[in-house]
Amino acid sequence: MAKPMAAATIRPMKQRLFWIISAVMMAVLAFNLPGSMAQRDDDYSFVRTLVDIHRLVATNYVDPVNEDKLRQGAIDGMLGQLDPFSIYIPPVHQEEFDNLLEGSFKGVGIQLDQTPDHHTVVVTPIDDSPAFHAGIMAGDIIEKVNGESIDNLRLDEVIKKISGPIGSKVTLTVKHVTGKEQTVTMTRQEVNVPEVVGYERNPDNSWNYWVSDHPKVAYMQIKQFTPNVSDKVHQTLQSLSSQGMEGLILDLRFNPGGLLEEAAKIINSFIPPDKVIVSTKGRNRPEHIEYSDDKDKLPQFPLIVLINEHSASASEIVSGSLLDNKRALVIGQRSYGKGSVQEVMPLEDKSGELKLTVAYYYLPSGRLVHRKPGATDWGVDPQIVVPVDAQGEEAILNEMYERELFHRPTTTPSKPTTTVATTTTQPTDPQLQQAITTMVGLIVLQNEKSNTTARVEHPVAQSVHELTTAPTTQSQ
Repeated sequence: MAKPMAAATIRPMKQRLFWIISAVMMAVLAFNLPGSMAQRDDDYSFVRTLVDIHRLVATNYVDPVNEDKLRQGAIDGMLGQLDPFSIYIPPVHQEEFDNLLEGSFKGVGIQLDQTPDHHTVVVTPIDDSPAFHAGIMAGDIIEKVNGESIDNLRLDEVIKKISGPIGSKVTLTVKHVTGKEQTVTMTRQEVNVPEVVGYERNPDNSWNYWVSDHPKVAYMQIKQFTPNVSDKVHQTLQSLSSQGMEGLILDLRFNPGGLLEEAAKIINSFIPPDKVIVSTKGRNRPEHIEYSDDKDKLPQFPLIVLINEHSASASEIVSGSLLDNKRALVIGQRSYGKGSVQEVMPLEDKSGELKLTVAYYYLPSGRLVHRKPGATDWGVDPQIVVPVDAQGEEAILNEMYERELFHRPTTTPSKPTTTVATTTTQPTDPQLQQAITTMVGLIVLQNEKSNTTARVEHPVAQSVHELTTAPTTQSQ
């Protein structure tokens, strides 16, 4: 009987020692917590309860517990009451997170989001990534990772399961928008996110930006707002302007967003000084209004922006701000509705980072970009709506990918083709076709106002006739 009594005597001593250490930790935490004394008392009470629960679980649970999982579970449980964009980034994943902001990361190349009912949805695959080559498309629902269901997992937990070292494999089970399920195995690799591309590759693999020679209409696609993308956009447009560009189609479809400052610089180059670019406001963040200035201005040419339901975040700011400032015509489908501002806050003792939603974006008109639960208005509504179904979106993405493929090297100088985006057959990309048709009309009207003779040559003219007689668009 001596051994059980001894054990019973030692256990309370250990518990008291554990509680003394925990109490000291709570006192230190409470002393350093910001806010009023009442708030500190409330925080102290919460921390004490949390530590008490942790102590009881650690000492009394029927099976041994994993301390790391307990701590992570406590953090996930707290952040799980917020939106899916507020996440804890442990030190082991900080480099990967930073690389994503810089436009490259290790993985399979998919942008993910989570619906209110915890379905993990593919916003868009990254061009030339393992996910794209495996046939994963925008709108697909991820159901399993390595054969395990991800139901009710938070977005950051799903990302952790999909992430891994370069060269390792991961298997995803996805449900396509058609309802068909598919299981694919991919090898993780370094994924570089392309930033600015033209319409297609020339024979020498340089970019051809022209979709019409008469009039000269350029096409540019911004895939993500990574650092310095505004400089690349500005340099490219300056070059195209020097070549006689009369109008620009800026394609932001399937663009998941990126850095707000890059989006603001691009907007600024298009609009006059002292105009509202965007504003942000949060519960504990004062309203901040970003105004345009007189730096890095581009010539005033007709501008059309293409968006769809996969245009999110910074791409919504660009399209919405240019629309509200009456600088661009927007064509396509209503955007995604991701208009929240996240701040990355480093935690003490290098224990990771907290990416927390602290404010919302508002367009110059005052419209909230973010789609809140139950909302009927969100994102950016195009002035000309051109609906495209899931199969149509897949065809558009495949066509974009094919146009971006490199050709074999050639010594023959490249020559831009004439109006390659318009055809005499049923268009694969009706949204782009509508943009070209509309742009030609805008340029013709502008030339007539300035008493300039406008001349539209085949095949644009034939394309215009086809598209204006086919009921493929609807105005809103």
